[in-house]
Amino acid sequence: MTTPLLGQMMDVPLTVSSLLAHASRHFGTTEIVSKRIEGDVHRYTYRDCEKRAKQLAQALIRLGVESGERIGTLTWNGYRHLEAYYGTTGFGAVCHTVNP
Repeated sequence: MTTPLLGQMMDVPLTVSSLLAHASRHFGTTEIVSKRIEGDVHRYTYRDCEKRAKQLAQALIRLGVESGERIGTLTWNGYRHLEAYYGTTGFGAVCHTVNP
């Protein structure tokens, strides 16, 4: 009997949600800086982003969105767009981004 060949790079699946979890775990206090359309600068951390993306995912699930369904987003390229991207794809929905 042979032993299975285990990958040498990763021991977890490479999913969108695991990317943000990795950033939060290893670089949680690193700032994400974006300029808002209102003109000011918004700053928060990867840990904050993960928390808000999870909140969005839970809200979508409560609204009845299921894995595999398509979610369209219309946001400027900033922190809200980042949260929408990770919040929708993190639980298996398909994020269709429309950047104005």
